[in-house]
Amino acid sequence: MLDLDLRHLPTPPIRLDWRVGAIGTGFIMRDVQLAAYGKMGLRVAAIAGRSPGQARDVASARGIERSYDSYQELIADPAIEVLDVAVPPDVQPAVIAEAVRHADHIRGILAQKPLAMNYRDAVGVVEACERAGIVLAVNQNMRYDQSIRALKTLLERGDLGEPVLGTIEMRAIPHWQTWLREYPGLTLAAMSIHHLDCFRHLFGDPEWVFASARTDPRTRFAHRDGIVLYILEYASGLRASAWDDVWAGPAREGAASDLYIRWRVEGTEGLAEGTIGWPEYPNAVPSTIRFATRRTPGVWLAPQWPEVWFPDAFQGTMGELLDSLTEGRTPAISGRGNLGTMALVDACYRSLEEHRAVRIGEIGEGGKT
Repeated sequence: MLDLDLRHLPTPPIRLDWRVGAIGTGFIMRDVQLAAYGKMGLRVAAIAGRSPGQARDVASARGIERSYDSYQELIADPAIEVLDVAVPPDVQPAVIAEAVRHADHIRGILAQKPLAMNYRDAVGVVEACERAGIVLAVNQNMRYDQSIRALKTLLERGDLGEPVLGTIEMRAIPHWQTWLREYPGLTLAAMSIHHLDCFRHLFGDPEWVFASARTDPRTRFAHRDGIVLYILEYASGLRASAWDDVWAGPAREGAASDLYIRWRVEGTEGLAEGTIGWPEYPNAVPSTIRFATRRTPGVWLAPQWPEVWFPDAFQGTMGELLDSLTEGRTPAISGRGNLGTMALVDACYRSLEEHRAVRIGEIGEGGKT
């Protein structure tokens, strides 16, 4: 009989007594990451942000022992062992550079994605942490969405056979953070990075990518990548593709809406498809999966669960960093590993600029980005 335990949840962290300091007080930290840590029993020791007043407010709301007026003060606290950094990518390298100067007590960092503004800068961040002996993990949290974890289990068990085609179709309207107005990229850097990283997580690194984009009619500030389509080509013959449609029709202008994220993977032995519940946030809508395999002919199977991506998946990313520190191993979401995702994002932008398929290995060659 087919095992329906698809390991949609990671195992709880081995230790929860690490002294964690949070840097950043925006929505993703306040309402998602800190909420997730509270659910798993992790007490954050300190917090700092751009505004000391806001840091105090978040500390009070989330039961954090201490707030600092600056991230430099927090990092300098010798009691802090782990940093959870949630700041924009143009700021993040400087924050991590400050942490490197305190490698005598900072042992691990969970950084946001994108790790930096481009692949070249991300390499600098990774190498600085490696030289300092600090374990760097990147918060690629869609890997810990419950349906993506379940899909990964099916692939690892061979229930789907050799992957043939993988697709993600996103029709969702994000709330663009204010810092993105000054960022050189938009959808690829802020949204597609989830899907590109998941393709790498599920299938490994592609050889080529071709990307096409147009502006989003709703987004008023200047940008080049609003609605984005891209195709990844693998040496095995596998093709993976996504439609990242942040317009999704005039749903904010009076028309009826049809918002969703759907994924599908077809293999030689079976197929799986599912949905991502995130577009319904703040409503807690679980992601879903259903699959069919030759091992159970003629039957569709559809396990269900109550957990959701936001905030529950964020227990997985922090838990993975903490367990890697406890066990003395490289985290599955390591900074070094994340360079492949950063290279893929940069390759997509190069494809847009030069209107051609880009070999991923071009990124970083000869010091170029």
